[in-house]
Amino acid sequence: MTTREMQTVPAGTWSVDRVHSTLGFSVEYMAGTFAGTFSDFDVSVADGVLSGTAKVASVQVKDPNLEAHLQTPDFFDAERYPELAFVSRSIERSGGELTIEGDITIKGHTEPVELRGTITEPIADPYGGTRYGLKLETTVDRLAFGMSWNNPLPSGEPALSNDVALSGDLQLSRQA
Repeated sequence: MTTREMQTVPAGTWSVDRVHSTLGFSVEYMAGTFAGTFSDFDVSVADGVLSGTAKVASVQVKDPNLEAHLQTPDFFDAERYPELAFVSRSIERSGGELTIEGDITIKGHTEPVELRGTITEPIADPYGGTRYGLKLETTVDRLAFGMSWNNPLPSGEPALSNDVALSGDLQLSRQA
């Protein structure tokens, strides 16, 4: 193995390119999957630590009424908790695969979480910079964060799953 292959994440300070990155969630709802994204988020890697935040008010789904409902205390409670946050405690790499242990904070409550995904090697971009990619995902139990709203189906089963998949498809650019 070369030194480059043994390095967990590239050295230096890296910031997300929001135009070419996506931060989102999905959850099983009735007979399919309900998905959304956050348009206002920040992610950085510095000194081997991945950290990020997302503004709750920037949640985007296909219906403005649902966006409004997600802002209420039934879900994110944007007025009291305007931001979601993540910070890594450890990052392990095996080839192009990553396992990241960290803490996620939603609605003011912090839980440990493990993200899994892939990393690309840094490349020179056409604008004179250097960037690399991360694709990460995890699943959290929304009940752990006080998101207990549900709508029962006629069978009595809940319409909305408790398990929520969180995902990030990120491009990070080296900062000077």
